[in-house]
Amino acid sequence: MSWLAASLVVLAFVLVSGFAWYERSHPSARVLALIAALAALAALGRIAFAPTPQIKPTTDIVLLTGYALGGAPGFAVGAVAGFASNVFFGQGPWTPWQMGAWGVVGIAGALLARFAGRREPGRLYLAAACAAAGLLFGGIMNFSMWATFAGDHSLATLAVFASTSLPFDLAHAAGNVAFCLLFGPDLVRALRRYQARFEVTWRPAPAAGTLAAVALVAGLVAGALAAPPAARAAVPQRSVDYLRGAQNADGGFGGAPGQGSNQLHTGWAALGLAAAGRNPLDVRRGDHDVLDYVAAGEVDDVGELERTILVYAAAGQDAGALAKGLAAKQRRDGSFAGRVNHTAFGILALRAAGRPARGRAIRRAGRWLARQANRDGGFNFAGRGGPSGVDDTGAALQGLAAAGRRRSKTVRRAARWLGGRQNADGGFPLQPGAASNAQSTAWAVQGLLAAGRDPDGVRRDGSRTPLGYLRSLVGSDGAVRYSRTSRQTPVWVTAQALTALARKPFPLAAVQRARRSRAAQAPAAAPASTPAATPRPTATPATAAPAPAPAAPPEKAGPPSPAGPPAAAPGAPLDLAAAAALAHDAAMVVALTAQAGW
Repeated sequence: MSWLAASLVVLAFVLVSGFAWYERSHPSARVLALIAALAALAALGRIAFAPTPQIKPTTDIVLLTGYALGGAPGFAVGAVAGFASNVFFGQGPWTPWQMGAWGVVGIAGALLARFAGRREPGRLYLAAACAAAGLLFGGIMNFSMWATFAGDHSLATLAVFASTSLPFDLAHAAGNVAFCLLFGPDLVRALRRYQARFEVTWRPAPAAGTLAAVALVAGLVAGALAAPPAARAAVPQRSVDYLRGAQNADGGFGGAPGQGSNQLHTGWAALGLAAAGRNPLDVRRGDHDVLDYVAAGEVDDVGELERTILVYAAAGQDAGALAKGLAAKQRRDGSFAGRVNHTAFGILALRAAGRPARGRAIRRAGRWLARQANRDGGFNFAGRGGPSGVDDTGAALQGLAAAGRRRSKTVRRAARWLGGRQNADGGFPLQPGAASNAQSTAWAVQGLLAAGRDPDGVRRDGSRTPLGYLRSLVGSDGAVRYSRTSRQTPVWVTAQALTALARKPFPLAAVQRARRSRAAQAPAAAPASTPAATPRPTATPATAAPAPAPAAPPEKAGPPSPAGPPAAAPGAPLDLAAAAALAHDAAMVVALTAQAGW
């Protein structure tokens, strides 16, 4: 067999295997749309920079796709981009080689991510990887020219091809470095957030011994008995148990039980459990609680910083240092990152940290946020002019209410727009006209509560209420489905649903510590001279007072706080009926565990 025939056989095998690999991953429709968009972006990037030979962002986009989304998506984006861009440049025998070369670059991005582990990619780190990817692509294409067009298939001839192409390969690598320095880390973060939001990889949870199962059940029972009775009644107990059972040994949470921990899902799980009456310091697996994981991560992104402050405040920890860092990121126009969503959560985070609504930073942010309302009354994630969305309007309503604008015309119009987006099944969609989902419904509930409207009174033509829709998605295991047809990211979805079912908009007030936890020797409200909790690397170890919050809806009886009814006093009687039911369930779980041989 000739060199040309052999190389084409190998190339065909690579391309067929790569596409089959991606097909067997069964990507969702949303992920398919993302891959198509990235492939189009990579192809257009090559076409747009046609006047500058070798200086194109295509290789960067392919490598970073593999880094953020995995080898199969990276291969698909690279191969499709190579074929699509040659519709403009011209198809030829080089096309399958370019498809294969860029596909290999996508796989290399996935290998690079595995090597980096949980470390957040630095700009220089990614730039060096993109430079290497350019040289890798050039090496493969040099081999293709040698195999396809050279009459002499000696190593000396291959060296001639490589040396002749070296200036172009170096220019390719230099261009990759420039493009990566410009947008590399931002693209990776955006893709990872999209993947965490819309894609789930199911993995079996590690087997545990009977004693470990008994200890887990006992911990869940103790936590449930220690929680305020009102909190237990507000949310399905099995959903709380499901969420606590999904905690990993490092104290964090993944998108589903058994998945690796990450800051995004850990933060939302902590907030969901806090809304259900569980202090994040009491949510622990083995030697680690939630804040152990949260504090160990690097918090440099605005959204992560805002979410972390909310978690610290819910745990009763002083978030003053974190709030100071967040305030330093506020722009001159009063916004955070120039986006509605980040600005709304910036207000919520500062309020959670104890900043007053009349403070300068919050007043400026509130003014900017109010100006971003669309003509229809809703809000877009980025700002005024984009299509209004349910999630972003719900978040904006909470931010405006926390900024002292609850009685403003802007809030009334946004609440009216939000109520009008309810579907016939009682739930809310991500965008008007789409199908209902649990997370958008939860955001709608929290936004309506913040605006002073009772979600139980929101019905479309006799439909069930939004909270009724959420309860209909609770499965037998306690997990809340994303929608009627999807169970994606069940930990994240369940956490956000719990916050809505507990009828608590953000920011959450500090949650009382469990009576039989390690807080028994260190009360949550310790004197200023006494440390109130274990020191955390990213915040001062003092206990913060409950953050000021918007008044509760007038339709609901209770204290003027979005945190709902106060926690039970230390001497409050236990709910014996709930205790008996939990004890029965615990006995059944232990018996089934022993029978199954775990």
